[in-house]
Amino acid sequence: MKNFINNVLTGMSMGIVVCLIPNALVGEILKLIIPYVPQLEIILNTSILAMSLLPVIIGVMTGICFKLTPVQTCSVGLAAFVGSGVYTIDPEAGITIAGIGVVINIGITTGLAVLFVQFLGNKLKDFTLLLMPALSMFVPGLMGNAILPYVQKGSGYVGIIIEQLTTLQPIVMGSLIAMIFSILIISPISTIGVATIIMLSGIGAGAANLGVCASGVGMCIASYKANNIGTAIAHVASAKIQMRNFFMKPKIAFPMIITAGVLGALAGVFEIVGTPYSAGFGLGGFVGPLKYLSLVGWTPYHITVAVSLFIALPIIMNVILLRIFSTKFKWITSEDYKVNYE
Repeated sequence: MKNFINNVLTGMSMGIVVCLIPNALVGEILKLIIPYVPQLEIILNTSILAMSLLPVIIGVMTGICFKLTPVQTCSVGLAAFVGSGVYTIDPEAGITIAGIGVVINIGITTGLAVLFVQFLGNKLKDFTLLLMPALSMFVPGLMGNAILPYVQKGSGYVGIIIEQLTTLQPIVMGSLIAMIFSILIISPISTIGVATIIMLSGIGAGAANLGVCASGVGMCIASYKANNIGTAIAHVASAKIQMRNFFMKPKIAFPMIITAGVLGALAGVFEIVGTPYSAGFGLGGFVGPLKYLSLVGWTPYHITVAVSLFIALPIIMNVILLRIFSTKFKWITSEDYKVNYE
């Protein structure tokens, strides 16, 4: 059972990296450039399209982790898409694909699809290519689609809790929200989804973004010894790469959560603001600092605050805390952050 969950989480983590990092790297920067160079809009649209393919890629990556056959792997990808919530069907407008879907439900549907194709095995014999993709969509795919509203409702409760926190004193609120989002970004729950559902804005959104930033930067620093430089840097765009490791050993996130708590409190002190969209992002694509500066103005003071809170402090605090937790407490090692995607 542990190995099964491990493979599903690994597939989800890798799928998220493949689909979300392109937009995280260039999305916000391109939005600044496109008004002057409109020809670049096709690149932005392509990166957004890749995000909506997340369910399929998660299914395929998970199939690879389980060493399934090509037909089984593609069938899992199709089932994951059906149960993802990434599309809506309107009798008049047709089928609309937008967003990334409900990540938790994608994982559940993917797991069900893997069990289903493994159960079928070679039972279909000569009809495998003909029937397995269809059956995977119609059985585990539609099962995932059936439970989608309930999973969405459950995820909404997280948003309600966070929404209640916004009524607290700004410093306390900022600290708590940042810590929650620092955890959400390394879980199957979508930080972007939660932030947009409750329309998190203002200081709450700024604190959430700093929480995501704390995890992304921290995981990057923590993982570079166990992984290559490219993989380490990818954590800045999406700390969900560490989702499997976090579930297996939650204490690896302690330094990042503490960093997030401090940064969130400072968000209340320096009035770091954001929008529902920016709240779910960290430093990837510089979404957080760019949105903050676009809202408050590009003054020397605000630029200094942005560089300090979004870049300098996350690096300094994570370096110090990672050293404390690894050398003094001996709770974590660099190998705890090893990402296996071969």
